[in-house]
Amino acid sequence: MKKITTLSIIAACALSAAEVQLAPIGVEATVMTDVAQKAQTSADVAQALSDAVPSIDMSRRSGIANDVYIRGQKRDNISVEVDGTKVCGACPNRMDPPVSHIVANQIETIEVIEGPYDVETFGTLSGGLKITTKKPSAEEQGEINLGFGSFGYKKFGANGSGGNDILRVSATVSTETSDQYRDGDGNTLTEQLANFKLLTGAGNPYAPAYKDEPAYTKKSAMVKAFVKTLENQELRLSVTANRSDGVLYANSSMDARYDYSNIYSIEYNIDDISDIYKNINLQYYYSDVDHPMDTMYRVNGTLNYSTNQLKTTMQGIKLKNSFNLQGHEILVGLDGSRRTWEGQSYMTNVATGTVSGISDSIPLTTTDNSAIFAKLLKSFGKFDVELGTRYDYTTIRTKDATLNKDFNALNANLITSYYLDSSSKLFLALGQASRVPDARELYWFGMGIQNNPDLDQTTNQEIDLGYETDNESFKLKAKAFYSMLHNYIYLRPTGASPAYEFVNLDATVYGAELAASIYMGDAWTLDMGAAYKVGEKNSPAANESKNLADMTPLNGNVALNYEYANNSLATLEVQASQKWDKIDDAAGEQEIDAWSILNAKLKHAVNKKFDITLGVNNIFDETYAVSNTYIDLKLIGNAPIMVLNEPGRYVYTNLDFKF
Repeated sequence: MKKITTLSIIAACALSAAEVQLAPIGVEATVMTDVAQKAQTSADVAQALSDAVPSIDMSRRSGIANDVYIRGQKRDNISVEVDGTKVCGACPNRMDPPVSHIVANQIETIEVIEGPYDVETFGTLSGGLKITTKKPSAEEQGEINLGFGSFGYKKFGANGSGGNDILRVSATVSTETSDQYRDGDGNTLTEQLANFKLLTGAGNPYAPAYKDEPAYTKKSAMVKAFVKTLENQELRLSVTANRSDGVLYANSSMDARYDYSNIYSIEYNIDDISDIYKNINLQYYYSDVDHPMDTMYRVNGTLNYSTNQLKTTMQGIKLKNSFNLQGHEILVGLDGSRRTWEGQSYMTNVATGTVSGISDSIPLTTTDNSAIFAKLLKSFGKFDVELGTRYDYTTIRTKDATLNKDFNALNANLITSYYLDSSSKLFLALGQASRVPDARELYWFGMGIQNNPDLDQTTNQEIDLGYETDNESFKLKAKAFYSMLHNYIYLRPTGASPAYEFVNLDATVYGAELAASIYMGDAWTLDMGAAYKVGEKNSPAANESKNLADMTPLNGNVALNYEYANNSLATLEVQASQKWDKIDDAAGEQEIDAWSILNAKLKHAVNKKFDITLGVNNIFDETYAVSNTYIDLKLIGNAPIMVLNEPGRYVYTNLDFKF
């Protein structure tokens, strides 16, 4: 076990990334700005979020396309929207999480909802992400970004915008590729799996011909057009395409042959209709994902390799009306969506290309949701109040009509803030939200997991409270939360075959988060923060741990920043975590050692048009892991399950040109 240093213990009491700008918008959300600058080692949004926001942890799945947890919650327990478009992945093993379908240089801001406090979006049970991409401007402007890093990493990004009073257009493109990263012991992804196989006998290693395959290739493009139709009226069009190829998933049983997704949005917006009627917004969106994963690179795929091809679509329409009535800000809306999800597994003969054994892994399933929602905001002197409510009606239909499901849910929240003075406030929030089971949980076939068509929807009842201040000396935001999960959907061992099954159980998650910046003169800033949480089953089964999976231990970082010139910054950062020993071992989790790493970065503004960034992550080449192995990801077969190590020493540079 690697011992944590004194500095790392201090760091474990703090978490916030250097240069992070957090808008003081209240108890329920945190806003991350300048996303591209936070994602300089890759365009992976999950990595940037986990480095910047205390409540977010990253689930390491590969060199790219990693997933996020918000307060230990993942999958359908959190929602992801891009410019109001709800995004879903197709892979049941989260090889293509929703955040992987957008890249960092396309993003303006990300609002992180922490808790059940978003009545506008279907399925925000315990949190969510609202991603806002860059809007086109009438002024002609552009930017080119070049990135290079260890392990053969190369990135190119460009965006441009321009127009006039009638039409504004923007385009953004990005491409990146990387070889397999090496951990602190010098092992690539395929070598980590080979070593694990030698030690445990578990896993499906890579065939010799493919052990040096690149880790991934990823391309993305976005085009937007905003058209002024009448005074205060605008038509907004957007198309986003993502193409990821050959993504290696060493601690899964398969690799992603490709992940192809498309996101379309048509939006009509009218402002200042009258003194009372402030805005009406109507949006239609559609997205689709095609994701085949297979064993072609693996030892057992030499003669015949298996493929599981998953497809999903998501379309919806949302109408929002905003009013200002005697100092009351009111939002009333209608929301409707339809998701389809299906999967087929089959075998392919390498010599002949013949396909056989076609069967459903997820039968074609359609989930329809209809909802009405409303919000009310009112200030009473130093006291702000926000009330929100949402009613959902959801139907789930599949091939076997006897397994169809219907759900009703009433979501509501109360968010209050009391201003102690002009720079500080106390806040308190109460909320309830629900989410329905998905097709994987209800109808999935195979891979040692038993579906459960009798699952009920999960309901979260939560309380959040905290304190926030921002003055000339320091900025501080401290929060605590207590979440009661009713009918929480969880994978539990069966003691038979299949080895695991989805069940409903009651659970509790509670914890605290801290983010702070101390201003030490005009040039020096110390950024710090912390995240700690505990998850427990209310009634664990006999001989079963009470611990919930996915609950990372106390972890944090401290970043010392020196601004030596206008827009030029040097940063030294320590990240650390306590030992992960509160685990659900029956569900495949393992104890993970405490760890600490040291990072350094220098961002230098050569002039107003050109920035150069040089950085080194994990300077001392430590071997460590941030993600555990809860069987919900269905990694490589039976326990023991492989823990995937993080990259070792990583040196990178970024060149940013503006014109």
